[in-house]
Amino acid sequence: LSVRTALPVDFDQWLPLWQGYHRFYEREIADAITHSTWARFFDAYEPVHALVAEREGVLFGLVHYLFHRNTSTIAPVCYMQDLFTAEKARGQGIGRALIDAVCERARAAGSPRVYWMTHETNRTAQTLYDKMAERSGFIQYRKAL
Repeated sequence: LSVRTALPVDFDQWLPLWQGYHRFYEREIADAITHSTWARFFDAYEPVHALVAEREGVLFGLVHYLFHRNTSTIAPVCYMQDLFTAEKARGQGIGRALIDAVCERARAAGSPRVYWMTHETNRTAQTLYDKMAERSGFIQYRKAL
């Protein structure tokens, strides 16, 4: 297994993973958002990045992350926004490898921390996350505009 930066030629293999991620959370994503998100990964002016987990030319996982400023650190922090492993490849260490890769890149960028969220019902992911990081204790609130 290798984890690497996504390349423009990965779109056709990335797309089913991206769609699977949104299906898992029972939401539909507009094609315009999908294509805009994909384009951001290759725009040098965007702070959004994509990594993929690959084995023998087949993609089995994705992770998207971004760097942003905040008021409690000088260096930007890293937010791991999307993490998904193909169902047939779960339990093989792909999620851990993707998280480790994001942490390596954040460390190299001088970021003091990586953080992420998951749904409260995603117990499988929480089992892994509890081994790799600490829970912040914060609860997210959201207001649609």
